[in-house]
Amino acid sequence: MTPAPALVVGAAIVRGGRLLAARRTTPAAAAGRWELPGGKVEAEESPGAALVREIREELGCGVTLDRWLDGDQPIGTSHVLRVAVCHLADGDPRPGDDHDELRWLPPERLEEVDWLEPDRPFLPAVRTLLLGSEA
Repeated sequence: MTPAPALVVGAAIVRGGRLLAARRTTPAAAAGRWELPGGKVEAEESPGAALVREIREELGCGVTLDRWLDGDQPIGTSHVLRVAVCHLADGDPRPGDDHDELRWLPPERLEEVDWLEPDRPFLPAVRTLLLGSEA
């Protein structure tokens, strides 16, 4: 029996009608490309708790999870990505070891960066959110 893919959580952090994009520094295959920041869910950890922990570790800020976006996306054959819409709770995001640049993108500029493939399917829902009144 094949084991279930490990869960990775990503944060679509929105502020003032813009989405936070983070440029990866590692691994080499992803370096220079953009993602919704986040990371792996650890054993005995809920997806929401993992998301809050990962954003604190990676970006040095706190987030409040608003809701999960529909669908999961495969990352290779061993992981699956789930994305939540979040708002900043405290602090300002800053690049750390995993990212060398952050950008706040308005909905009309989401396609200007080279997103990692697993993040791309979530962009239409995020664009709709940014264009609405929720962001």
